[in-house]
Amino acid sequence: MPSLLNTPDDWPIVDVMRGDGDGWAAAPNGGAVWGKNGAAGLLLLAGTPVNEQPWHMLMQHRAAWTNNGDTWALPGGARDSHETAAETAMREAFEETGIDAKQIVVLDSVVTAGPFPADPERPELAGNWTYTTVLARTRSGEQLETTANEESLELRWVPLADVDDLNLMPAFAKAWPGLKERLHRLVVSH
Repeated sequence: MPSLLNTPDDWPIVDVMRGDGDGWAAAPNGGAVWGKNGAAGLLLLAGTPVNEQPWHMLMQHRAAWTNNGDTWALPGGARDSHETAAETAMREAFEETGIDAKQIVVLDSVVTAGPFPADPERPELAGNWTYTTVLARTRSGEQLETTANEESLELRWVPLADVDDLNLMPAFAKAWPGLKERLHRLVVSH
């Protein structure tokens, strides 16, 4: 397995497998979610408790043409079959923000949606979909420079206390209270 300390371009990925997670999976109530093998996103923190700097989190204002466009959420996307959730989150963050995995320390991960079973009425859609949020911090403690791709209207380092003020993607809004609690425990211990 590739090390998380390498950039995605350094990973020995077979070209046939790259992107094999692109596609829809079944969701409850006749819905569909992106990522045949599930999906993952990176909740990236910057700050240091030593200097008593307020913690900031990197947020993505999603382009209007994306699923749940014009809302705020985490950089992330479809998981390819050969990837762990952390590898997916790092690859997607690199693609969507330009942040190199070498600048990040992974702290934890948690499944924040799913699993959603297959739907026998829609056999063309994958089943057993989950979304994993990978919690991490910048290695330096500083906010990193970002470069948005076409999936973003904006990337912004947001104080944790201000995240609730954004127009959050519904799935992220549902997961955010539990993630805040988990973050508090993590930043105290790291």
